[in-house]
Amino acid sequence: MAAASGFATSLSSTNCSIHSEAKLKYDCRSNSLRICGSSNCSVACFPPQTRIFCNNSRYKAVIPVTKSFRLNPRCEVAPNAEIPPRSSNLMALELLKTSAANRYTKESSSIVVVGLNYRTAPIEIREKLSIPEAQWPQAIGELCALNHIEEAAVLSTCNRLEIYVLALSQQRGIKEVTEWMSKISSVPVPELCQHRFLLFNKDAAEHLFEVSSGLDSLVLGEGQILSQVKQVVKTGQGVPGFDRKISGLFKHAIRVGKRVRTETSISTGSVSVSSAAVELAMMKLPEFSHASARMLVVGAGKMGKLVIKHLAAKGCRRMVVVNRTEDKVASIRQELKGVEIEYRPLSDVLACAAEADVVFTCTASETLLFSKDQVQTLPLVGSHVGGQRLFIDISVPRNVGACVSDIETVQVYNVDDLKEVVATNKEDRLQKAMEAQAIIIEEVKQFEAWKDSLEAVPTIKKLRAYAERIRASELEKCLSKMGDDIPKNQKKAIYDLSVGIVNKLLHGPMQHLRCDGNDTRSLNEILENMHALNRIFSLDTEVALLEQKVRAKVEQNKKGVS
Repeated sequence: MAAASGFATSLSSTNCSIHSEAKLKYDCRSNSLRICGSSNCSVACFPPQTRIFCNNSRYKAVIPVTKSFRLNPRCEVAPNAEIPPRSSNLMALELLKTSAANRYTKESSSIVVVGLNYRTAPIEIREKLSIPEAQWPQAIGELCALNHIEEAAVLSTCNRLEIYVLALSQQRGIKEVTEWMSKISSVPVPELCQHRFLLFNKDAAEHLFEVSSGLDSLVLGEGQILSQVKQVVKTGQGVPGFDRKISGLFKHAIRVGKRVRTETSISTGSVSVSSAAVELAMMKLPEFSHASARMLVVGAGKMGKLVIKHLAAKGCRRMVVVNRTEDKVASIRQELKGVEIEYRPLSDVLACAAEADVVFTCTASETLLFSKDQVQTLPLVGSHVGGQRLFIDISVPRNVGACVSDIETVQVYNVDDLKEVVATNKEDRLQKAMEAQAIIIEEVKQFEAWKDSLEAVPTIKKLRAYAERIRASELEKCLSKMGDDIPKNQKKAIYDLSVGIVNKLLHGPMQHLRCDGNDTRSLNEILENMHALNRIFSLDTEVALLEQKVRAKVEQNKKGVS
């Protein structure tokens, strides 16, 4: 074993291949071990800084080194033993590197998800990692520029950040993605590792299907997450790196989300984050003040619009909405004819908060809208609402500073505080979730069959190209023997005959390389057929495909740096 402190090896007369009469002696003056037999004597010399430890008949030599590695040397000492030269040690290290490289190039690409969500990370961490929708294409480009990432997608919501990638190497891909996440968020890698979760291939697909179905949401069965998954596909269209496998995974997830909501009643009576925020406000306000409390909604996007609608459903007939522009507010006003909605620009947000009893914040702003110093200057609210102003912040990153909760006359809640509301209606839908899970398991099987069938695509292409080369060559030989006077219709007949023979011969092998989930062939059988055809027709290339891809990405990155 070796560590930063040194390399340790040991010799003894009991477990080594030493003559039975041989003895080990330590010479402290020369810092050497002397192996003495009946007929000759050998000496193992060590550098001056080497420390020799003795335990009965067993000696341990600890040699300081500058690099950290781990070896388990086996002691095989003959009577004429000599310390191997430095060059042989270097050769052993080179062999170790080659062995690792060979194992690496035999890896197959994997779908990996590196994520954090409301279960694994507090909002203080999640808000640092939040990626605005407008930056998703840029994030995909940066991820795919990493050496071992071939495809990528980003799903960033108030409750989660999940990075889906097609990794050429699982462990290298995870390391690169985690370091990238640390770079964009300034959260140290060790801290990220405490909160992240990792899923691979089938488990990654099952997780995304659960997400799109609302089974992994804070609010079980909520519908907004399906819209967010759809937005991933919409945003990724045409973006290099959002390619076949990852885009296929997300498109399948959309189909699963729709099917679960159609075939089960999991979304019936369900609440969203926005509706849970309104419910929380109603729970904290005195019941008699529900209709009279002054409501302020900051932000008129998707979340803000839902907050406004749920407030109206609770009987609120007047509210103020602060937004950057008036267009969205006017559209909401048209939908809710019986509700008085006053628009105010974002510059008036503090003045509006001074006149409100309850403040909902749901914007995409990356900077705080309410700091402790600002909130302390606001006038006190009346006793009819309990004497405390409510801030319900469902934005990620947060719009209300965490220290605002230190003010005695203020109560601050964020998305992590909605669990109190969610728990009341979660049990009612657990049975529906079990029905949804059965659908998801079925859909995962279909997706895996589709993904597995892609493994055979290179072999199918190579086999067809191989057959086409032979067909074209033999056709040319045949026509040359027949002379130049062959009518065109006969040439066409001969050509059609050659194509027909090749297609008939290839039909069987091609069928045994395809897997659409509707047949009984397993992936192992498909892969066995693929490898057999590769061997029979010499279709394998000399350099592994994964190694080619990694080398190409490394060269591309080098050019980008230069």
